[in-house]
Amino acid sequence: MSAPPERRPPSRADGPPARRPSGAGVRSPSRPVEHAPGRALVVDSWMRSAAAGVDAEDGVAPVADDIDEIPDRRSDHPLSRVFPLLYDVLGAAAEDCDAVMALGDAEGKLLWVCGRPSVLRKAEQIHFMEGAVWAEREAGTNAPGTALRLDAAVQIRAGEHYARRVQNWSCAAAPIHDPETQTLLGVVDVTGGHAVGTPQTLAMVRAAARMAEAELGRLAAVGRGRTTSAGLWAPLNVVGLRVDALGRPDCQVDTGSRSLRLSSRHSEILIVLAERPDGVTGEQLAVEAYAEDVSLSTVRAEMTRLRSLLGPDVLQSRPYRLQVPVEADWLEVTARLTVGDVRSALRAYRGPLLPRSEAPAVVDRRDQLQQQLRSAVLASGDADLMVAWTRARWGADDVEMWRRQARILPPDSPLRPLAEGEARRLDRLYG
Repeated sequence: MSAPPERRPPSRADGPPARRPSGAGVRSPSRPVEHAPGRALVVDSWMRSAAAGVDAEDGVAPVADDIDEIPDRRSDHPLSRVFPLLYDVLGAAAEDCDAVMALGDAEGKLLWVCGRPSVLRKAEQIHFMEGAVWAEREAGTNAPGTALRLDAAVQIRAGEHYARRVQNWSCAAAPIHDPETQTLLGVVDVTGGHAVGTPQTLAMVRAAARMAEAELGRLAAVGRGRTTSAGLWAPLNVVGLRVDALGRPDCQVDTGSRSLRLSSRHSEILIVLAERPDGVTGEQLAVEAYAEDVSLSTVRAEMTRLRSLLGPDVLQSRPYRLQVPVEADWLEVTARLTVGDVRSALRAYRGPLLPRSEAPAVVDRRDQLQQQLRSAVLASGDADLMVAWTRARWGADDVEMWRRQARILPPDSPLRPLAEGEARRLDRLYG
């Protein structure tokens, strides 16, 4: 990043700052506008920021007084209908690039901010967080605020931000409109390091915004939403969840109206909730779903994002629990084992539960399920089931299963020499 511009005290020629909204607080002198970076869009934005009295040196975006009401605002907002789509298309890509994706309302208040926990913590240091107001008049030149001000896609690179504390970040944002009334609904943004300041990022964000508008229009066309007088869309009701997590790094969730792929953390949380239909407290969730020590605020933030993805009718708080029926592939394996149908249980078992997860509850459930199935296969005395077990990647090194096969397979079976050979090899390998 280039060296910071020189400073001079503001003069009368700069003009007095505009009156601040009630409760906005006292701002320190603004940065001289003539030192703004050269793009006309940025110069004009700096002029508006100075006129609004934004504190260029020490200011940060204000956090709304009603931050506790953000979950309700999200569930009632029309963008809740397209948040899962935007997260799948844009949010996951942002996380892979150590950036965050945000959705804000038409006033610049951020309702969703998604990213890796380490990046979210850094973003919170500049108040880029749910409940913060990033309207240009409040936070100075920035992509989501300036995009809303201009009603156009905007990219603001690091040094182009008006506020000094934001100048290590770059961002790109685009407005989202109601497809029927063309009312401005809000803004989608990607914020991160210098890598975000590329034309490709702006194009991707603009495309995501247009995709969100098209999806809102599609939902209206097929009659899945109902409109209010403002042309906004009501949330869908989810009647049940189908969750697949065996042999996968994450959960695939089908709500009946859409399918989505959860992040690793949300997958771990969902498995805990599916296993605990009576619900869990935040403290219990912190212990069961996290391998490391985390604060309750971290748990609450993740639960808020998960609720936004699944819908307000799916996830309840105090305690946290799922409010709809859940079908899950690992629960189906358990159910089939319970009634003694080992063959169909093995057929339904596509691999260990979230094999990469280190969440304590997931590790315990994964080990328990695999051991139950393995024991049932051994106890069955069925050579075909044992062969199927050792052909799978998770059973290929199971020396006891190979030995049992070698004993029960008929002497003339072509599989018996293979089983005997594998048993001897594994004995030499593992002692």
